[in-house]
Amino acid sequence: MEDGMNERARETLELAYRMSNLLKTGLDRSTLAVVMALTEQGVNPEALAAVVKELRREAAALRSVSFSSAP
Repeated sequence: MEDGMNERARETLELAYRMSNLLKTGLDRSTLAVVMALTEQGVNPEALAAVVKELRREAAALRSVSFSSAP
């Protein structure tokens, strides 16, 4: 029974990943799995999306600073 549940979870993640790619979210499978798990635990999806966007902005800012300070 547990094998069936694991298979269903993998299929669900694969379907979500395909949808994510179609929507060009830029999320990899592992990040998408974390996002899905958080929403299943009751995290507000809109708040989670805002956090992901902010983390991306911060990462881009850090990359631009490191590239501009490189010799």
